[in-house]
Amino acid sequence: MKLEGVRVLDLSMFLPGPYLTTLMADHGAEIIKVEPPSGEPARGLGYRSEDGVSVWYRNTHRGKRSVVLDLKTEAGREALMTLVDTADVFIEAFRPGVVDRLGVGPDAVTARNPRIVYASISAFGQVGPEAKRPGHDLAIEALAGIVSLNLGADGEPTNPHMPVADLSGSLMTLVAVLMALLRRETTGRGDVIDMSMQDAAMSFLPNVVGPVFAENRAPRVKEERSFGGYAFFSIYRTSDGRHVALGGVEHKFAANLLNALGRPDLIGIAAGPPGPPQQPVKDFLAETFATKTRDEWEAWFESLDVCFAPVLDLKEAFDRPQVALREMKVRTEDGALHIGTPIKFRDEPGRIDPGLAALGEHTETVLRGAGVPEATIAACLKRIP
Repeated sequence: MKLEGVRVLDLSMFLPGPYLTTLMADHGAEIIKVEPPSGEPARGLGYRSEDGVSVWYRNTHRGKRSVVLDLKTEAGREALMTLVDTADVFIEAFRPGVVDRLGVGPDAVTARNPRIVYASISAFGQVGPEAKRPGHDLAIEALAGIVSLNLGADGEPTNPHMPVADLSGSLMTLVAVLMALLRRETTGRGDVIDMSMQDAAMSFLPNVVGPVFAENRAPRVKEERSFGGYAFFSIYRTSDGRHVALGGVEHKFAANLLNALGRPDLIGIAAGPPGPPQQPVKDFLAETFATKTRDEWEAWFESLDVCFAPVLDLKEAFDRPQVALREMKVRTEDGALHIGTPIKFRDEPGRIDPGLAALGEHTETVLRGAGVPEATIAACLKRIP
């Protein structure tokens, strides 16, 4: 697989770091999960499968080895720095300043191994007036302006249900790590990555930041193109109380649907500017979609070239034949369900390793293999609950 031979030390917790190292594990990287004696918090978070394992944990920690190190002890730090000697990548997501206080910051680690790629993931970056501000996904999205774009029917901001800051930070860190590893082939040296989840999330806004950059104002939510201001980029209620989405503003899609519905007179309006001018088209489509059920509309659209989709709940989405064919819902030999790997290579495809390590399961094996002194290993083993 593409990442065979790459060894990663993952000190991160919860979602951003573990998600990116799971993607790496699915493509052959060796991931050594360095956990504190209390363990990765996601081990006990959220819903559990029949075997008692957290679904969250299973889908962010499969195929990894677990090493317990108490970095507040000299033995823990010594063991980690010995592991650094053989690692290609170091991932951490502590609040800025913590790793330096522990003696395992980027300067110490890269001095020990100049070839290592050291990635720090934090809410707001390693520098700046808000660098040490605490923040998980919702707070980061709020400060990035993203929450203001998600308004409920009452006009009030709602909780985003997809952790955009966490996952954008995760994916951007993965991109950065792979860039640095590629560059190392030429220079022989690694690099240090400072990834702010706020930076990452805001970089995902090129199609919605227009009013800010062009007119120095905030978007008028519900009127802008990307937020329902276009009739053909909106969500409509059906007769059974479900919903459908039109998700393409290209002229051909509008013409195809409005001609099929006998309203070619609305094509010109649909192609016009977003906001209030679109209301006649939106009113017509709202009345029309209210005449059939969601599933009836899906059948009706089968032969029509229109960017249409039924709004599915999450269970329905994972039960779709397309998702099964793409192996995005995978049941492994142990009977457990996994989200599949989205990166599809023709050659050397990824593979899910369903193994889930017990807390500290590989501590002794990994430390001894790295040449950690026996006395240090013994001290580290005593810290495993």
